Amino acid sequence: MPQLWVILMIKVKVCGITNLDDAFAAVDYGADALGYIFARSPRQVTPELVKGIIAKLPPFVCNVGVFVNNDIAEVRETISFCGLDMVQLHGDEDPDYCAALFPKSIKVFTSTNLPAQGDLKRYQVAAFMLDIEKGATIKDTEQRKLWYLARDIAGLYPIVLAGGLTPENVGRAIETARPYAVDVSSGVESAPGKKDHEKLGIFIQVAKQTQSGGKVEVTR
Repeated sequence: MPQLWVILMIKVKVCGITNLDDAFAAVDYGADALGYIFARSPRQVTPELVKGIIAKLPPFVCNVGVFVNNDIAEVRETISFCGLDMVQLHGDEDPDYCAALFPKSIKVFTSTNLPAQGDLKRYQVAAFMLDIEKGATIKDTEQRKLWYLARDIAGLYPIVLAGGLTPENVGRAIETARPYAVDVSSGVESAPGKKDHEKLGIFIQVAKQTQSGGKVEVTR
């Protein structure tokens, strides 16, 4: 069957959601996905809290749980309990682990641990995320390196670009990396776990107005 490349409007994921007010604001501004961090973090949330938030959201919002090296049974239990649509894997999860959670899995890599393109094929995931190393100081040179790495593989796989994105740099990031989606957390916060709604709105507006050039392959 013939294969087609379809150009898609950039998707926006707002991560580090800890309360219903921020969740509603993100959705109202046009966020496509919300992220909830179950790993140790200033933005860590409980399954009970997330279940309550998701129950009050409108339909067609993608809810993503963030995990780091959790037991697969625990991840599956949290997916079911909360009603998560996707999981974002930030640890040392191998291809077998990711495949066990497919098609809900997004595997996260940094510029320091990103496998060669040939090895990426071993991962059966919905998308890859490229992020800055946890705890690292975000430098412009390192950030731009990440953007170009994302661009190198964006034509082969759906790429979610993260890592220090803000309302001020997200437009340049999208134009450079051409990702499928962008992910923001601290870049739109007034404090860890609390979103600045003005920054949030500007970020989503800029991202949605910037042409990514990102594309996905479909078969019909």
